[in-house]
Amino acid sequence: MATKEKIVAAVDIGTTKIVSLVGRLNEQGKLEVLGISQTPSKGVKRGVVLNIDETVNAIQSTSSEAIEQSEIKFNEVFVGIAGQHIKSVKNRGYINRDSYDDEITRDDLQNLIDDMHKIPVDVGEEILHVLPQSYIVDNETGVKNPVGMFGKRLEANFHIVIGQISSARNIEKCINRVGLEVKQLVLEPLASSAAVLTDDEKEAGVALVDIGGGTTDVAVYYDDVIRHTAVIPFGGNVITRDIKEGCAILQRQAESLKVQFGSALGDLAQEDKVVTIPGISGREPKEISFRSLAFIIQSRMEEIIDAVAYEIENSGYMDKLSAGIVLTGGGSMLKHLNQLVKFKTGMDVRLGFPGEMLAADCSDEINQPMFSTSVGLLLKGLEYYHEKKEEITIKNPLEIEEEEPTEELVEEKKPGIGMKKGKILEKVKSTLSIIFDETDTKME
Repeated sequence: MATKEKIVAAVDIGTTKIVSLVGRLNEQGKLEVLGISQTPSKGVKRGVVLNIDETVNAIQSTSSEAIEQSEIKFNEVFVGIAGQHIKSVKNRGYINRDSYDDEITRDDLQNLIDDMHKIPVDVGEEILHVLPQSYIVDNETGVKNPVGMFGKRLEANFHIVIGQISSARNIEKCINRVGLEVKQLVLEPLASSAAVLTDDEKEAGVALVDIGGGTTDVAVYYDDVIRHTAVIPFGGNVITRDIKEGCAILQRQAESLKVQFGSALGDLAQEDKVVTIPGISGREPKEISFRSLAFIIQSRMEEIIDAVAYEIENSGYMDKLSAGIVLTGGGSMLKHLNQLVKFKTGMDVRLGFPGEMLAADCSDEINQPMFSTSVGLLLKGLEYYHEKKEEITIKNPLEIEEEEPTEELVEEKKPGIGMKKGKILEKVKSTLSIIFDETDTKME
């Protein structure tokens, strides 16, 4: 038995963590996350897969747990892609139609997009996204949606995202080796934008800055159109490395220091406060002042902000971003980072959470900046299926178990997407307690 639902699955392959999640569109048009699992990422550096086996093991672990939580066996996933190899170019294309008397159709727009996929790119590169910016119908400029208009010559300006073939193939190989299929590779800043930016911000002009572990992603919007995308090849991990080297401590201690006591503004850190770090292998403990720690963080964070400001300036829309900058990603949680970014750029700054797009009963665990890209991938997946008008066929959850279900289990559970619970942790507990013995249950 199978059920048809607006259900989608995604895998976010990051430098610090790999996240698998399953979601659906509820009756209110909001995203309800049915299952989510994360594990530390060891085979990825700066957004690029460098160790296939470790990445495959992490994807296998998280996808299996997401299936258990959601009781949905998925085969197709939407996957994010980032890395220093990502670049974007602008291009213009046109078609001459047969008659003035025929309305412009969606097929005409698709023909323009298909033509853009044929433009020449460098050896070893491929086109990931072709994003229309504006259309021109018989010299009438600034048309956002020409469908239904009359005209003979149809032109369009495009934002084209290009990446390395080898990087994309490595991601696909990792996904395929766990028995899944990549439905679409999505540029990570586009996914994050879908999760945290409002329509008003996109219209007024805004720059999304997603500070991850290995990369910092930038997306600039103005007048509801994507104007610029970029991936800066460093993020929160370089700050951790600087703390490790500057304080002569272990990597895990440096990360813990950054998260618990770190600040992006040295002048605001308390000078009289210190934190004691245990010595390595029985050596004497170290005392590190909050202010010294903050100045280490500030110096490296200023470099990231300078690189972001350069990309925004390069977009040509620096002076038009009325909504300023929206920070998201795990690195955006640093204390006083908003103030530092505002001081360095002179722009309004807010922290972006994916909660606005999530259903009201979703767990607070998911409504965190570090999951912005993951939630955005689900939203992009739903958007993809809506545009393509494809239906997603999901296997009956009872079919995914190896053992035959008991009569009692069949009575309790209905075919479809499983039990409807508000909180994900409750859903995990309820589902696994039915299927597995308590001793074998694995809960976060």
